[in-house]
Amino acid sequence: MTAVPTAPDQDRSDRRKPDGPQGPVIVNPVLPGFHPDPSILRVGDDYYLATSTFEWLPGVAVHHSRDLVNWRPLGGILRDKRLIDLTGRPDSGGVWAPCLSYTDGLFHLVYSDVTNLSGAFKDVRNHVITAATLDGPWSDPAPFPSHGFDPSLFHDDGPDGDGRSWALWMEWDHRPGRHPFAGILLQEWDRGERRVTGPMHRIFTGTRLAHTEGPHVYRRDGWYYLMTAEGGTSWSHAVTVARSRELTGPYEADPAGPLLTSAGHDKLPLQKAGHGSLVATPDDEWYLAHLMARPLGPLGPCVLGRETAIQRVEWTADGWPRLDGEPPAGHQGGPLPRTLVPGPDLPPAPTPSTPTRDHFDRPDLDMPWATLRRHPDPSWLSLTERPGHLRLRGGQSLGSTHGQSLVARRQQATDFDFSARLAAEPCSPLQMAGIVHYYNSTLWHYLHLTWDEEIGRVLRVGLCAHGEYFEPAPAVAVPEGAVDLLLSVRRAQGNFAWRTVRGTEWQRIGPDLDVTRLSDESATLGDPATGHFTSWGFTGAFAGLSAQDLTGAAMTADFAWTKYLEHQEENPADRSGTR
Repeated sequence: MTAVPTAPDQDRSDRRKPDGPQGPVIVNPVLPGFHPDPSILRVGDDYYLATSTFEWLPGVAVHHSRDLVNWRPLGGILRDKRLIDLTGRPDSGGVWAPCLSYTDGLFHLVYSDVTNLSGAFKDVRNHVITAATLDGPWSDPAPFPSHGFDPSLFHDDGPDGDGRSWALWMEWDHRPGRHPFAGILLQEWDRGERRVTGPMHRIFTGTRLAHTEGPHVYRRDGWYYLMTAEGGTSWSHAVTVARSRELTGPYEADPAGPLLTSAGHDKLPLQKAGHGSLVATPDDEWYLAHLMARPLGPLGPCVLGRETAIQRVEWTADGWPRLDGEPPAGHQGGPLPRTLVPGPDLPPAPTPSTPTRDHFDRPDLDMPWATLRRHPDPSWLSLTERPGHLRLRGGQSLGSTHGQSLVARRQQATDFDFSARLAAEPCSPLQMAGIVHYYNSTLWHYLHLTWDEEIGRVLRVGLCAHGEYFEPAPAVAVPEGAVDLLLSVRRAQGNFAWRTVRGTEWQRIGPDLDVTRLSDESATLGDPATGHFTSWGFTGAFAGLSAQDLTGAAMTADFAWTKYLEHQEENPADRSGTR
């Protein structure tokens, strides 16, 4: 895990965080684009956010901050097959809901590896690894209870604790006629033996919101607080809190209802608010990290996926957490999730922005790049064979869940341009390389250089909509040499263009593209009444570089540079809804 390099000669995205009249301001989302299920942790003066990565690698993305306002990406933790092997994982399977904790001088990371999620069953294996630093080396994974997903660890440290650790997870019940979210289980975790021990306790079965998952435990003023996600992962998502004097329960849910939800407020800019975790500053200022999404219009498609936001939390006189702020006029409940949040009383710690350009002049793939289901390996990816280029060897199709040669970055704004320079010499229609706007194996838009028996080298636009492949425009013949490719996206609409290396004007290719199909909502298919789905949309759209060779000859494709440029969005303070 490395810091984002600074490069004064490169363009940058402007993500400056403003200071308000009373001090620093957190601008939500703090992690834009696909960054769901945040687990927030403070170690000394350092704050960390760990988020789910599903089928993308490296597994478990981590960000670092010193002020909760500015966040710097550190990369991913699960960086080799010893820690995770995602070969063949289904769309939206893989690494779910990590929990990052710290005790005895060690970081502990608990995570789920989901190998099947369709229909009635969830096939899950949970693991825990430890390391003295986030850079590793990390221990071999130890098995963690796997009755369900969303595992976490609670360390009962501090002057009033007994120093023991406890495993938590939700239990999945596949049996017909039963609610599949069967409650939160607790069992002691022996850190030395790296296994559970003693009796297992069912400590909470949820509130009327149901779909109880994502458990985290905290201790404050003699109470144990159990925080869970409820209401499902879409518009009714929520964070609920229950408490008990004893760790093993019984737990009483907060009589005021959920701590956080955006349900019923269709015009709020932060929707799907839920799945949260708490952190306290050294001065006992409390904050909640939670997932949320920004739809294109009220309850519209969420092409950016589920993102991470932070809210300020206050405690009532009788010991319940509440979101800071005033409820909006006419609202009968408590405060709602806000885009602008007062930051903590901490020294400002600005971080460098990620460069918009990558000239591939480093020996290893760095942030913000991710790979799909397989770790970077010289057999298919190299940054040294042709210096100053990213070389991909053609792999399997974009519809496969094995062996794709795909390097991509998260879409983090609704309006952006993504461009790249490509050199490749396909000699078969089964060989192709180009740029892709990708959601999952059944939903993508692909501008690719390939071969046609009658025309020769051509550019084609290939679209996949729920597994149905079509090419909406004729192929375009291109001359020999490298070509520049461009993807432009403006909210719900996208388009492709190209030019020769010496050209200055972009030439459109293909029709306008429906970006809304590359969304969580488009990808999720099933029966909400039973909770059994044939496919899920838990990730977000990516813009990337790809190469295929279905002949097995592993054609090389060399990318000289890429540029990802976001366009100015509206000021968060001007958005409708709660501020």
